Amino acid sequence: MTLKERISAFATLGQQLLPGGEELDAAIQLAYHQNRWFTHENSRHMVEAIAHNYLHQAKLDQWLAPYQSHIEKHQPKVIGLTMAGNVPLVGFHDLLSVLVTGNKAQIKLSSKDTALMTFIINSLYTIEPRFKEQIDITERLKNFDAIIATGGNNTSRYFEYYFGKYPNIIRKNRNSVAVLTGNETPEELAQLGEDIFQYFGLGCRNVSKIYVPADYELRPLFEALEPFAKAMDVDKYKNNYDYHRTLLLMNNTKHFSNDFLMLQESESIASPVAILHYQYYKKLEEVALDIRLKRKEIQCIVGRPEVGEKAVPFGQAQQPQLWDYADDVDVIGFLVDSPRSTDKKTHD
Repeated sequence: MTLKERISAFATLGQQLLPGGEELDAAIQLAYHQNRWFTHENSRHMVEAIAHNYLHQAKLDQWLAPYQSHIEKHQPKVIGLTMAGNVPLVGFHDLLSVLVTGNKAQIKLSSKDTALMTFIINSLYTIEPRFKEQIDITERLKNFDAIIATGGNNTSRYFEYYFGKYPNIIRKNRNSVAVLTGNETPEELAQLGEDIFQYFGLGCRNVSKIYVPADYELRPLFEALEPFAKAMDVDKYKNNYDYHRTLLLMNNTKHFSNDFLMLQESESIASPVAILHYQYYKKLEEVALDIRLKRKEIQCIVGRPEVGEKAVPFGQAQQPQLWDYADDVDVIGFLVDSPRSTDKKTHD
């Protein structure tokens, strides 16, 4: 297949995903039975985000245009993919990157996310049967040329031990933060709720910590987040809330809470499900310094433009574009040996 043909196939996939259909509904239902974090709402949200943000003809052309000459002369490689399962279809961008550049994907699916990934792959086969030559789903990766592995901090050590000798991208745990100035509107605070609660906070782009001014009043934030009380309707989230609330009370740990979220003061970036960390600051320069020191723990920064030029607008953390690479590692450059990628062959 040519690059143009591969792009056209993915654009067709995007068009088919938006109206959905019985087969997609069945896959979403099966995904929920396999993993109760994958509610119908969350799976549908991810499918629609992928269709709108990744599988649009113009966006695919824009994304790949700078690499076109490298892709066309690139010799296909076998790329091992170990996929995570913390949120629905979290490994799709890696799969798309490998296939659209003409490489072959040797995939180890996450046991937590097989139904939706299998549906997507089978849909690709229907649209363009030649993709069968580029995809191999396996339980054990072997005979690959490079690897992209995504997991937690513990599994990343395993990945580094076994895959360190290959060109690789190895991703560890990351979370996102929001920087509040106190000038946010109620609408912006409500949009922040999407960044906190989408996928129940399990994604690397979910806000797990907020930086707030020293005199910040937390009540308006709680009020703005009230629509997200529906998270407690999901047993797995409610169990986490009850468990962590009990721990905080038993340990006499200072915190603020309502019926669905706890705010705990902490310097840590990562927070448990149903807990949002917060940290006071006097000047934005303090926040900038703290973020620089913890940059490898942070996926993205949410806030108004004045908190930094790379700030993601409220409510947009879970709407990445094709060029919003995880960990800021240029995956396309890595795959086709493009000099546009300033990253080394090995990433951590």
